[in-house]
Amino acid sequence: MQLHIKNMVCNRCKMVVKAELEKLGFKPLLVELGEVTLSENITADDKIKIAEQLSHFGFGLLEDKKTQIAEQIKTAIINLVHYTVEPLKINLSAYLSEQLKQEYTGLSSIFSEVENQTIEKYFIAQKIEKAKEMLTYGELTLSEIAAQLNYSSVAHLSAQFKRVTGITPSVYKSGSTDSRKTLDEV
Repeated sequence: MQLHIKNMVCNRCKMVVKAELEKLGFKPLLVELGEVTLSENITADDKIKIAEQLSHFGFGLLEDKKTQIAEQIKTAIINLVHYTVEPLKINLSAYLSEQLKQEYTGLSSIFSEVENQTIEKYFIAQKIEKAKEMLTYGELTLSEIAAQLNYSSVAHLSAQFKRVTGITPSVYKSGSTDSRKTLDEV
């Protein structure tokens, strides 16, 4: 049986979900970001127990198909921005269509309806969070960060960073009060 779970954004999330399901007596065959495959079918009461247990950790079960698709889009974007080693030199619409095996226009419509924002805005927000992470570590120059995140220039990254956060990257790096967000808060 397949379960779709909201707010799974990292490997630690996968470990927590797996451990909690096992505590409840279930046998997860596969635990991926946003999805769990169980070895057995479950009852409505089981779903309630699972939902209650996972809610303690900020996760939620997704029943609605549109919400599941929106969550799959978010997971694909998070994987692309935060867990891809190579610089982001990819067309987002083509990437999402390939990952979810659906036309981008349909994906875009569903995402906007469910999340009340565009895919592009969500993608930009994730890129800015990644830029904050890179700035915090201080290992790369702003120029290297811009290249890694596929910005055409440092000026473009800086302008988008300021538009999203209200401050410049240099102000952020100097220890501004605008702190990083967890991926599920973006």
